[in-house]
Amino acid sequence: MTFGGEAPQSNTLRLMAENASLDRIDFEIVRLLQNDARLSNKEIAARVGLAPSTCLGRVRRLTEERVLRGFHAEAEPRALGIGLQALLFVRLARHSRRQVEAFRAHALSLRETVALYHVGGRHDFLVHLAVRDADHLRDIALEGFTTRREVAHLETHLLFERISKPELPQWVAPASRARASLPRDVTRRSGVGRGARARARVEP
Repeated sequence: MTFGGEAPQSNTLRLMAENASLDRIDFEIVRLLQNDARLSNKEIAARVGLAPSTCLGRVRRLTEERVLRGFHAEAEPRALGIGLQALLFVRLARHSRRQVEAFRAHALSLRETVALYHVGGRHDFLVHLAVRDADHLRDIALEGFTTRREVAHLETHLLFERISKPELPQWVAPASRARASLPRDVTRRSGVGRGARARARVEP
Protein backbone atom coordinates (compact mmCIF):
# COMPACT_ATOMS: atom_id res chain seq x y z
CA MET A 1 0.00 0.00 0.00
CA THR A 2 1.32 3.44 -0.84
CA PHE A 3 1.32 6.42 1.53
CA GLY A 4 1.31 9.12 -1.13
CA GLY A 5 -2.03 8.36 -2.80
CA GLU A 6 -0.46 6.75 -5.85
CA ALA A 7 -1.97 3.60 -7.33
CA PRO A 8 -0.35 0.36 -6.10
CA GLN A 9 2.10 -1.15 -8.56
CA SER A 10 4.22 -4.29 -8.43
CA ASN A 11 7.91 -3.87 -7.65
CA THR A 12 8.85 -5.40 -11.01
CA LEU A 13 6.67 -3.00 -12.98
CA ARG A 14 7.91 -0.02 -10.99
CA LEU A 15 11.54 -0.93 -11.61
CA MET A 16 10.88 -1.41 -15.32
CA ALA A 17 8.99 1.87 -15.63
CA GLU A 18 11.21 4.08 -13.52
CA ASN A 19 14.73 2.70 -13.99
CA ALA A 20 14.77 1.39 -17.55
CA SER A 21 16.45 4.57 -18.82
CA LEU A 22 19.00 5.01 -16.01
CA ASP A 23 22.62 4.48 -16.98
CA ARG A 24 25.81 4.36 -14.92
CA ILE A 25 26.17 8.12 -14.81
CA ASP A 26 22.58 8.55 -13.64
CA PHE A 27 23.18 6.07 -10.82
CA GLU A 28 26.40 7.82 -9.86
CA ILE A 29 24.61 11.19 -9.72
CA VAL A 30 21.93 9.65 -7.52
CA ARG A 31 24.61 8.14 -5.25
CA LEU A 32 26.44 11.44 -4.90
CA LEU A 33 23.28 13.38 -4.04
CA GLN A 34 22.11 10.79 -1.53
CA ASN A 35 25.36 11.30 0.36
CA ASP A 36 25.48 15.08 0.06
CA ALA A 37 22.61 17.04 -1.51
CA ARG A 38 24.59 20.26 -1.06
CA LEU A 39 26.93 19.40 -3.92
CA SER A 40 26.79 22.04 -6.62
CA ASN A 41 26.02 21.10 -10.20
CA LYS A 42 29.59 22.02 -11.10
CA GLU A 43 30.98 19.62 -8.51
CA ILE A 44 28.71 16.77 -9.60
CA ALA A 45 29.59 17.34 -13.27
CA ALA A 46 33.32 17.20 -12.49
CA ARG A 47 32.99 13.96 -10.52
CA VAL A 48 31.00 12.12 -13.20
CA GLY A 49 32.91 13.59 -16.14
CA LEU A 50 30.13 15.62 -17.78
CA ALA A 51 29.74 19.19 -18.94
CA PRO A 52 27.82 21.23 -16.32
CA SER A 53 24.91 21.87 -18.70
CA THR A 54 24.57 18.16 -19.50
CA CYS A 55 24.78 17.25 -15.82
CA LEU A 56 22.10 19.79 -14.91
CA GLY A 57 19.82 18.31 -17.54
CA ARG A 58 20.27 14.86 -16.03
CA VAL A 59 19.51 16.05 -12.51
CA ARG A 60 16.37 17.79 -13.74
CA ARG A 61 15.26 14.64 -15.56
CA LEU A 62 15.90 12.48 -12.50
CA THR A 63 13.82 14.90 -10.45
CA GLU A 64 10.98 15.11 -12.98
CA GLU A 65 10.85 11.30 -13.24
CA ARG A 66 10.69 11.07 -9.43
CA VAL A 67 13.89 9.07 -9.16
CA LEU A 68 15.07 11.92 -6.93
CA ARG A 69 12.03 12.52 -4.73
CA GLY A 70 13.31 15.53 -2.85
CA PHE A 71 16.15 17.15 -0.93
CA HIS A 72 16.15 17.70 2.79
CA ALA A 73 18.30 18.80 5.71
CA GLU A 74 18.82 16.45 8.66
CA ALA A 75 18.23 18.31 11.93
CA GLU A 76 19.54 17.63 15.42
CA PRO A 77 16.52 16.37 17.43
CA ARG A 78 17.70 17.91 20.73
CA ALA A 79 17.86 21.34 19.12
CA LEU A 80 14.12 20.99 18.40
CA GLY A 81 13.26 19.95 21.96
CA ILE A 82 12.99 16.23 21.16
CA GLY A 83 14.26 14.31 24.17
CA LEU A 84 12.75 10.91 23.49
CA GLN A 85 11.83 8.78 20.49
CA ALA A 86 9.81 5.57 20.40
CA LEU A 87 8.23 2.98 18.12
CA LEU A 88 4.59 2.09 18.61
CA PHE A 89 3.61 -1.39 17.43
CA VAL A 90 -0.07 -1.20 16.55
CA ARG A 91 -2.50 -4.04 15.84
CA LEU A 92 -5.84 -3.06 14.36
CA ALA A 93 -9.17 -4.50 15.43
CA ARG A 94 -9.91 -5.37 11.82
CA HIS A 95 -7.57 -5.24 8.86
CA SER A 96 -10.15 -3.73 6.52
CA ARG A 97 -9.36 -1.01 4.00
CA ARG A 98 -11.56 1.46 5.87
CA GLN A 99 -9.79 0.92 9.19
CA VAL A 100 -6.34 0.91 7.62
CA GLU A 101 -6.97 4.20 5.81
CA ALA A 102 -8.60 5.80 8.86
CA PHE A 103 -5.71 4.87 11.14
CA ARG A 104 -3.11 5.93 8.60
CA ALA A 105 -4.70 9.35 8.14
CA HIS A 106 -4.95 9.84 11.90
CA ALA A 107 -1.37 8.77 12.65
CA LEU A 108 0.04 11.05 9.95
CA SER A 109 -1.99 13.99 11.28
CA LEU A 110 -0.14 13.89 14.62
CA ARG A 111 2.82 16.23 15.02
CA GLU A 112 4.66 13.57 17.00
CA THR A 113 4.66 11.09 14.09
CA VAL A 114 8.01 11.02 12.31
CA ALA A 115 7.40 7.96 10.13
CA LEU A 116 4.71 5.36 9.54
CA TYR A 117 5.19 1.78 8.37
CA HIS A 118 2.42 -0.56 7.24
CA VAL A 119 3.77 -4.04 7.97
CA GLY A 120 2.92 -7.72 7.93
CA GLY A 121 3.07 -10.13 10.85
CA ARG A 122 1.62 -9.81 14.36
CA HIS A 123 1.23 -6.05 14.03
CA ASP A 124 -0.26 -3.88 11.33
CA PHE A 125 1.60 -0.59 11.78
CA LEU A 126 4.82 0.73 13.26
CA VAL A 127 4.68 4.40 14.22
CA HIS A 128 7.90 6.31 14.88
CA LEU A 129 7.23 9.07 17.41
CA ALA A 130 9.41 12.00 18.49
CA VAL A 131 8.37 13.59 21.80
CA ARG A 132 9.67 15.85 24.56
CA ASP A 133 9.84 13.32 27.38
CA ALA A 134 8.23 10.25 28.96
CA ASP A 135 5.13 12.20 30.04
CA HIS A 136 4.62 13.43 26.50
CA LEU A 137 4.99 9.86 25.18
CA ARG A 138 2.44 8.54 27.69
CA ASP A 139 -0.04 11.26 26.78
CA ILE A 140 0.22 10.75 23.03
CA ALA A 141 -0.03 6.96 23.42
CA LEU A 142 -3.15 7.21 25.57
CA GLU A 143 -4.89 10.12 23.87
CA GLY A 144 -3.69 9.64 20.31
CA PHE A 145 -3.84 5.87 19.94
CA THR A 146 -5.56 3.81 22.67
CA THR A 147 -8.73 5.89 22.29
CA ARG A 148 -8.99 5.04 18.60
CA ARG A 149 -11.58 2.38 17.87
CA GLU A 150 -9.40 0.96 15.08
CA VAL A 151 -6.69 0.05 17.61
CA ALA A 152 -6.95 -3.37 19.29
CA HIS A 153 -3.45 -3.62 20.75
CA LEU A 154 -0.56 -1.21 21.35
CA GLU A 155 3.06 -1.79 22.36
CA THR A 156 5.56 0.97 23.08
CA HIS A 157 9.30 0.48 22.53
CA LEU A 158 11.80 3.21 23.37
CA LEU A 159 14.49 4.07 20.83
CA PHE A 160 17.95 4.37 22.37
CA GLU A 161 19.66 5.05 19.07
CA ARG A 162 18.71 5.55 15.43
CA ILE A 163 21.26 5.15 12.64
CA SER A 164 20.36 5.25 8.96
CA LYS A 165 22.52 4.87 5.89
CA PRO A 166 22.38 7.72 3.38
CA GLU A 167 22.32 5.42 0.34
CA LEU A 168 19.67 3.00 -0.83
CA PRO A 169 21.05 -0.21 -2.40
CA GLN A 170 21.03 -0.44 -6.19
CA TRP A 171 19.44 -3.70 -7.36
CA VAL A 172 19.01 -2.92 -11.06
CA ALA A 173 21.65 -2.97 -13.78
CA PRO A 174 22.44 0.33 -15.52
CA ALA A 175 21.24 0.79 -19.07
CA SER A 176 24.00 0.24 -21.64
CA ARG A 177 24.89 3.48 -23.34
CA ALA A 178 28.03 4.70 -25.01
CA ARG A 179 27.79 7.95 -23.07
CA ALA A 180 27.48 6.21 -19.73
CA SER A 181 31.17 5.52 -19.07
CA LEU A 182 32.54 7.07 -15.90
CA PRO A 183 36.08 8.30 -15.28
CA ARG A 184 38.23 5.57 -13.77
CA ASP A 185 38.86 7.54 -10.60
CA VAL A 186 35.24 8.59 -10.04
CA THR A 187 34.98 6.43 -6.92
CA ARG A 188 38.08 7.97 -5.42
CA ARG A 189 36.97 11.50 -6.27
CA SER A 190 33.38 11.17 -5.13
CA GLY A 191 33.93 10.69 -1.40
CA VAL A 192 31.74 12.69 0.95
CA GLY A 193 32.81 14.38 4.15
CA ARG A 194 31.61 12.88 7.40
CA GLY A 195 29.84 16.06 8.38
CA ALA A 196 27.43 16.03 5.44
CA ARG A 197 23.82 16.40 6.57
CA ALA A 198 21.89 17.47 3.47
CA ARG A 199 20.78 14.47 1.43
CA ALA A 200 18.64 13.62 -1.56
CA ARG A 201 15.59 11.43 -1.08
CA VAL A 202 15.42 8.68 -3.69
CA GLU A 203 12.55 6.59 -5.01
CA PRO A 204 13.22 2.98 -3.89
